[in-house]
Amino acid sequence: MHVLFTHQNFPAQFGHIARHLVRTLGWTCTFLSKVAPGEASGIRKIQYKTSGGARETNHYCTRTFENAIWSSHGVYDACKAHPDLQPDLIVGHSGFGSTLFLSELYPDVPIINYFEYYYHSKGSDLDFRPESPPGELDRLRSHARNAMILLDLVNCRAAYSPTEFQRSLFPVELRSKIDVIFDGIETDIYARRAGGPRRIGDREIPASTRIVTYVSRGFESMRGFDIFMRAAKRIYESYPDVLFVVVGSDRICYGGDEKRIKHKTFREHVLAQDDYDLSKFLFTGVVPVSTLVDIFSLSDLHLYLTVPFVLSWSLMNALACGCTILASDTAPVREMIVDEETGLLEDFFDVDGFATRALDVLRDPRSYHQLGLQGAELIRRRYALDVTLPRLVALFERVTKEASSGR
Repeated sequence: MHVLFTHQNFPAQFGHIARHLVRTLGWTCTFLSKVAPGEASGIRKIQYKTSGGARETNHYCTRTFENAIWSSHGVYDACKAHPDLQPDLIVGHSGFGSTLFLSELYPDVPIINYFEYYYHSKGSDLDFRPESPPGELDRLRSHARNAMILLDLVNCRAAYSPTEFQRSLFPVELRSKIDVIFDGIETDIYARRAGGPRRIGDREIPASTRIVTYVSRGFESMRGFDIFMRAAKRIYESYPDVLFVVVGSDRICYGGDEKRIKHKTFREHVLAQDDYDLSKFLFTGVVPVSTLVDIFSLSDLHLYLTVPFVLSWSLMNALACGCTILASDTAPVREMIVDEETGLLEDFFDVDGFATRALDVLRDPRSYHQLGLQGAELIRRRYALDVTLPRLVALFERVTKEASSGR
């Protein structure tokens, strides 16, 4: 069996399954992406390039689709340039234009697409934060952004999405085509390490100091960085012996905060809104996985916030490490966190509520350890790689079998 994976990045969501197919089942896997060609873990990497993209002369609402078409053409050209590439199955990430044209090269090869998000103009990430309402064109664009996603959904033989929440965003009439299979958590790596040194980098942390963690790919309003900082100030004013360990990049990944602020980054914007005691914070930047697990293992409380959007891997990794989680009571989070069972929930905008609940934990962390244990058990039972990989293999085998039988 030869599987062709397509995604603009490598290994992205497909790394775990591709390595499993090669190492465990002896399948052949090729990965098409924008990264340099070569080989990794037995996976052949082929690079595709785009020779164009959206311009300012394109309508604002069509630029996402324009970029996806150029990407589709780049993938097509890269495959065409490798006539030895003869896959039995194609698996691609929807929205980037990964697989749209490949049926022209491989008319008998089934396609499975991975779907992360379907955009809505109301009741979604776009309008969740009332202090930054979307402009008229942004609302209109949310409909047009689904163009490639819908094409991918129609053109593929089968589909999957990582969570029930993400699947629920898609049109009812097409939803039955989408299975729910999470990417998978490496629970042999993301597991709590007991007895390690209380040190992060070159900073020693006294045994009496409580550690609160916050992890985000970027510091932005979509992930509630401003709410976190405001809650943190209330926390350290009431409980001074605390350190907030903040992991991630000082950049904006989602939501377009840069359009609404005067500062270079959203972090700078937030810090300018109040007088923060930065000695209470340790901004680590992006850290290696092993360091992140060490940080999670030291955490007395992990704060996670998100608007209704794609759920962060960081939440799942923190759960796997047995962290006591205090998270925003939003739809994607409620799928993982049941209040006082696998974590704690507070209204996204309730800064005082977050601070009060956090102080309860920090004053007696041991009484909340059971939440972390139950969260880790949830990951092991439903979201660990040894659970999700067999489900993905079964999907791949079913689709190729149906295609070969002409069904």
